[in-house]
Amino acid sequence: MKKNLKKRGWGIMGTLCAVVMTVCMVYAVNAQVPAEVDPNPKTYMPVVIEEDFDTTMAEDVKAKPKVMDRQQTLLERRYDLSDRPADVMMSGKRKPIQKGVRVKLPEGMTWEKLNAMPPTEIREKDLFPEGFLPLPHVKHETGGQVFPKDQIDEIQKLEQRSLERFDVEFDMPEHFIPEFPPPVYLTTRPDLGDVSQGKLLSIHNYYKLMKGILTPVQMEGLRLLLTPFPQQQFNQTEDRKVKDPSLGVACLDCHTNGHTNATFHLNPDTRPQVARFRLDTVSLRGMFNQQIHGSKRSLRSIEDFTEFEQRTAYFDGDHVIAAKKGVNLPDRASQVAMMAQMQNLFDFPPAPKLNVFGKLDPDKATQQEMLGQEVFFGKGKCSVCHPAPFYTDDKMHDLKVGRFYEPRMSNGKWITPVGPIKSFTLRGIKDSPP
Repeated sequence: MKKNLKKRGWGIMGTLCAVVMTVCMVYAVNAQVPAEVDPNPKTYMPVVIEEDFDTTMAEDVKAKPKVMDRQQTLLERRYDLSDRPADVMMSGKRKPIQKGVRVKLPEGMTWEKLNAMPPTEIREKDLFPEGFLPLPHVKHETGGQVFPKDQIDEIQKLEQRSLERFDVEFDMPEHFIPEFPPPVYLTTRPDLGDVSQGKLLSIHNYYKLMKGILTPVQMEGLRLLLTPFPQQQFNQTEDRKVKDPSLGVACLDCHTNGHTNATFHLNPDTRPQVARFRLDTVSLRGMFNQQIHGSKRSLRSIEDFTEFEQRTAYFDGDHVIAAKKGVNLPDRASQVAMMAQMQNLFDFPPAPKLNVFGKLDPDKATQQEMLGQEVFFGKGKCSVCHPAPFYTDDKMHDLKVGRFYEPRMSNGKWITPVGPIKSFTLRGIKDSPP
């Protein structure tokens, strides 16, 4: 009897301890989460939209000036946005790169002082430069693809298809984004140089521009990459952010001419909405030598990425809402393979100062460039993740940036550590700011 009472007593104490520990853990977690973070986070987007389109559009248009002002204030607080062109031009010679450090330091702080501090001190004193924190979407509560004005205007002219959202605008100054349209270099015809003729590839002109340069398989792949399909914000339903019902967007609307135009959206791999992070469109140049795709999803082939991009990332990672809006499901053998082959043809721009091993030729590089290479492969340890000759290691890394700051809300974005991220190639990075 005593033995049973003793057992029961220990059982009750164990249960009480578990309850107390759970309450403490929940309290500790909630103490770190601000009120703006939904205590009941959602996985799925709403499929049935109760409000009519005209009402939603009117509300979004009315709120737009305040949304844009909020983002502009954040950008100006974080960065030096002035136009300071360098002498170095992008590969198409259409735009100079920008020079100078643009991230602003906290008042009274210097880079030397910051460098001497341990991460814990930087975190405790809140001295981590805000410009190094994840940048919120211009309207993080909604997210979605946002195109720069050059792309919007040119597609409207070529295809009479609108990429202009009524709720937001592109937020980065024009001098910070890639040249437009970017040149096109092909691995199969390096002798031709830029084959774009200074034009934006579209469904209306690709055949004329590429006839006699691409094979039939590659031409079909390019056609598919330039064909618009429904997307979360650009579709025919009432749940869209473009004024008129839309055919959607094409792969190369973001990856302009196989490169990038700095279009941004939110990553599809994270929930809830406030925890998703902003993604700038990466270049497709050098895809032939990359073995990992997607910032977080770790897809292992360009075929996988091509197949799943339109059913996931196109719709914020929600295949349920994709089914409603008209998801495109390309066939693996007859469509995906051709699209992938075309993507693998986009080459890096010529780099006459690099030798065959991807290092600077001392006879062609400036002293400053040679010093930069020394830091890159030495003290800076950049080459640990970005080795020559293509400056990527095809791995995912977590630099533990959360060591330097406390989680916080910023313009609708819950800023917390994001975990492992793929090593993007740094070859040709001067052509793909910011």
